[in-house]
Amino acid sequence: MLIIPVKDGENIDRALKRFKRKFDRTGTMRQLRDRQHFTKPSVERRAQIQKAEYIQHLRDQEEI
Repeated sequence: MLIIPVKDGENIDRALKRFKRKFDRTGTMRQLRDRQHFTKPSVERRAQIQKAEYIQHLRDQEEI
């Protein structure tokens, strides 16, 4: 549970912004989206390899 202390005279928008920032850092929404569907480990690994190959290709193109 997130606790955001609101100081006396503090703008509620600022406190809400602190809450949103803290909530994003916890990664709760990202974890929830990941759990909505199951991805086989082999598929995840293949996606990571493809991403790494793509990034390497971009870096190689940059050097030329």
